Amino acid sequence: MKKEDLLDDDFLKQFKSGEELNGFLKEIQKRGIEKMLEGELDAHLDYVKHQKSKGGNARNGQSKKKVRSSFGETEIEVPRDRNASFDPVVVPKRGNMVDGIENVIVSLYAKGMSNSDIEEQISEVYNFDISTSTISRITEKISGDITAWQNRPLEPVYLIVWMDGIVFKVREDSKVINKTVYIAVGLRRDGKKEVLGLWLGKNESAAFWMGVMTDIKARGTQDILITATDNLNGFTQTIKSVFPESKTQICVVHQIRNACKYVVWKDKKAFSRDMKHIYNAPNQNAAKAALEDFAEKWGDKYSYAVKSWRDNWEDLTVFFEFPMEIRKIIYTTNLIENLNGKIRKYTKNKLSFPTDEAVMKSVYLAVREVTKKWSMPVRNWGIILNQFLTIYEKRVRL
Repeated sequence: MKKEDLLDDDFLKQFKSGEELNGFLKEIQKRGIEKMLEGELDAHLDYVKHQKSKGGNARNGQSKKKVRSSFGETEIEVPRDRNASFDPVVVPKRGNMVDGIENVIVSLYAKGMSNSDIEEQISEVYNFDISTSTISRITEKISGDITAWQNRPLEPVYLIVWMDGIVFKVREDSKVINKTVYIAVGLRRDGKKEVLGLWLGKNESAAFWMGVMTDIKARGTQDILITATDNLNGFTQTIKSVFPESKTQICVVHQIRNACKYVVWKDKKAFSRDMKHIYNAPNQNAAKAALEDFAEKWGDKYSYAVKSWRDNWEDLTVFFEFPMEIRKIIYTTNLIENLNGKIRKYTKNKLSFPTDEAVMKSVYLAVREVTKKWSMPVRNWGIILNQFLTIYEKRVRL
């Protein structure tokens, strides 16, 4: 029931203005919050007010605190305990907003709203003003979260790591340039996915990927069984120098798209149908024979497309070494592309970002929103785990 439904006409007549009514409701909310805090302290101490303390801890007066709620700013009395162990849920320590308003601000920012848009939204919904500088301060706390998250320990073993990048426009030296946020998603031994990190770079290089892989290793990862990527510049060589036993699979779907770039529209259907015989082959030998047939038919007309298959053949066909269930999740980077699509959805309102920090903050918050739902293992996990144990038992049990 809405609060206005509780107020009849006779009751409303005693208030001369909306401000008086708001003041009355603010006082009611203040008392309600204080009663809830008293109830929380009762539960914390395991005895109610005016009873004898059951242990060494006891009430220790109150402290005053300003909080912001849906009725604006007000001062409340927060009960204390002698041991200073009481941390209320209604108004957390070092927090000055109730009703989860700070969380609302962070969530709105994560969904791509600007500080001025958030200021307007909070004013309309919660009926109090909050400056853009305050919003910046609240979202600025995320920088510390990003640093902690980027440096957290990782699992010792990941069965698969998918890697891909998203291009954003970022301002640098009075110009707007393209920069790429690279994302790594690992498949853990419990079958659940985990975003390992975010790395911002102007362009790919062996040195850049060496930094990424070294960072992953420095945070505790000793082994990666399989990596699945687009044909990222310098990546396949670098992965071998950091994780020498890892298998590297180039995304077949990306390869198909890249090959089709060179094909005129009237040939695309037949070209794609013939190319399907390569990656749908039952094994690598059959795939090699299909490539030769493909090259004989299309090599003269689309030599570059055929060359792209030959040049990357070893890394394109790694998936043939595995059973069908593992093949399905390593021959394409669709899993991470799906994540990238959702990040795009959250950041689409930002045409460009003023700083590197701003783009990293937005992508981190978008990742945090998306991965809240990553609570279940990947499909057919029991079968996939048994297959990995059969092939890599000692490495999986590291």
